[in-house]
Amino acid sequence: MYVATHFAFDDPADCLDVVERRGVGTLVVATTDGFEATLLPWVVQADRGAGVRLLAHVAKANPLAELVGEPAPGLITFDLVDGYVSPSWYPSKHEHGRVVPTWNYVAVHAHGTVRAVTDREWLLALVSELTNQHEADMKKPWSVLDAPDGYIDSMLKGIVGLEFSVTRLEGKAKLSQNRSEADRAGVRAGLSAVGDDELWAAMSFHD
Repeated sequence: MYVATHFAFDDPADCLDVVERRGVGTLVVATTDGFEATLLPWVVQADRGAGVRLLAHVAKANPLAELVGEPAPGLITFDLVDGYVSPSWYPSKHEHGRVVPTWNYVAVHAHGTVRAVTDREWLLALVSELTNQHEADMKKPWSVLDAPDGYIDSMLKGIVGLEFSVTRLEGKAKLSQNRSEADRAGVRAGLSAVGDDELWAAMSFHD
């Protein structure tokens, strides 16, 4: 990912914050026929001894299940927020007119290696953690334990776990930092006017 200096953030904690807030990212693995890519929800595991690992699962029928039988190089892209920026929002448009449209966004790329995991207990722990994370805000959270006896076991037999060992994280927050403060204020006002609250919040957070 090309990252101009004024858009970069490379602190691992900041990058993992984006990963956890987004929750889903696209895993890309190279093959002899091109690339295989799949959007997946991920669980973050980080500790001093083993570094950072991202965990997910795919159906056994997914080509990725065979491609990563042995650890394979991969990339996961996490796109937190993005949106169009109109040059009409810049006060400088009225001063000199030398402005063009752009696209603002916050993204993190995780580089590393991915391997397949078939251990039942590992898979059960993963699907339980994924479920708990995404059910946490539900009025009546569903649990893996709510499923009938034997049903989860039958479902586990149809999936393969993925363990992605992170070797490098790179983050990019392209949020008009290269514009004047007046132009940045104009962008925030424009985003507010069109109801893009997420990108507005990202810009306000990075100010």
